[in-house]
Amino acid sequence: MIRLSLADIASAVDGRLHRAEGSEIVSAGVEFDSRKITDGGLFVAVPGERVDGHDFAAQAITDGAIGVLAAREVDAPAVLVPTVPVEERSSAMALAGDTDGTGAAVLAGLAKLARHVVDRLPELAVVGVTGSSGKTSTKDLIAQLLAPMGPTVAPPGSFNNELGHPWTVLRADEQTRHLVLELSARGVGHIANLCEVAPPRIGVVLNVGHAHLGEFGSQEAVAQAKGELVESLPADGVAVLNADDPLVAAMAERTRARVVFVGESPNAHVRAEDVEVDELARPTFTLVTEAGKERVTLPLFGEHHVGNALSAAAVALELGATLPQVAERLGSIQRVSARRMEVAETPSGVTVVNDAYNANPESVRAALKTLAAMTRGRPARAWAVLGPMAELGDADVEAHDEIGRLAVRLNIDRLVVVGEQAQAMHQAASLEGSWGEESVLVADIDEAVALLRAELRPGDVVLTKASNSAGLWRVAEALFADGGNGEQQQ
Repeated sequence: MIRLSLADIASAVDGRLHRAEGSEIVSAGVEFDSRKITDGGLFVAVPGERVDGHDFAAQAITDGAIGVLAAREVDAPAVLVPTVPVEERSSAMALAGDTDGTGAAVLAGLAKLARHVVDRLPELAVVGVTGSSGKTSTKDLIAQLLAPMGPTVAPPGSFNNELGHPWTVLRADEQTRHLVLELSARGVGHIANLCEVAPPRIGVVLNVGHAHLGEFGSQEAVAQAKGELVESLPADGVAVLNADDPLVAAMAERTRARVVFVGESPNAHVRAEDVEVDELARPTFTLVTEAGKERVTLPLFGEHHVGNALSAAAVALELGATLPQVAERLGSIQRVSARRMEVAETPSGVTVVNDAYNANPESVRAALKTLAAMTRGRPARAWAVLGPMAELGDADVEAHDEIGRLAVRLNIDRLVVVGEQAQAMHQAASLEGSWGEESVLVADIDEAVALLRAELRPGDVVLTKASNSAGLWRVAEALFADGGNGEQQQ
């Protein structure tokens, strides 16, 4: 973060000083986890479901913090943020454990502080990425393509909400050239609010799917929310839109920014042609732009990464990279965020695809297609260990049913469905085609692990995927715990 005095921070958040003179200088990062405080930092006292950050204010100062951003008086030098009236609190400010509105006040103050920092960095290129699936992977790709062109800040994992978003923004300082942000939404207006915190110059919309459909009610409502990103762009900005998704392509009418279409559509400005995948489902394609063509092989698993790579390429080209540079960097890209298409082999010779960070119908379909490609034409058996997809609302049963039937149509050898919430997958698979015992419903992760330990053999490929709350990555961890760590495949 840029150097700011506590008085500067108080002014930025419309707050007041408490037990502080104001001349104290914050010279390090902002943290809401007191265990991560470093000398010179600012501690943000966020109330949680189990603990309240205000109770750790004094300890944060002892550990090196200069001050605390708080919503009530604490036993430490602090900037106290004003109360947010009930009628002004959005659903995005709803924190577990925030019974008195202090959480909403702290989030509002943190957002104001982040906007203050962005306004002090006029040369900063802010890139926003949203979509129903692929946000984190694409954000990671963009950051890696931009890093050789100048210092780049991007969030770790999926820091994409009203807490993680400003926390990431406050990582930027005077040396930062690119700020790559991931934007999520649980309702209409959420992305618009995030764009107020750090106004993007380039906005990327990947897709409109069924994620959070239980909260939005329809894909059209999801599209309305995702399109808030392109509505926020300035006239001299750039909207990177997926030409292959009709709901995303239609967002071109909602922005004053210049539109760059990406995809496999012949109308796309940045497109992929002649897409192929190898025996491990790593895609190769021809990257076609107005500047020419380059053949690209991604060291990532799954054909769905092609679309992510096109969006990342479009951003890098807009910010000054050449086509050969983009192609070369895509060819050496690294998977950064955990539990997203991690592919590794256990000492016993079983390949595990750990994609269990989260799941929605679109991402599960992509993962199953990747699993099928990795075993096609080989004696290896494909195992899909799938748990529930959350927040689907009225579409819950139908969505799980479709995934079960898809597993059969893709010739997945064994389907292990974990938990009663996902039983529609098992029922659909059992009724589809000539399947019999190929699909099994197990009660929990322990039962799934026991089944795999009993029946896996060397050469098999196992996919684990479910919504984050299911914790299905523990299946992958258990398989490696049986005989040590596997070697990561790149």
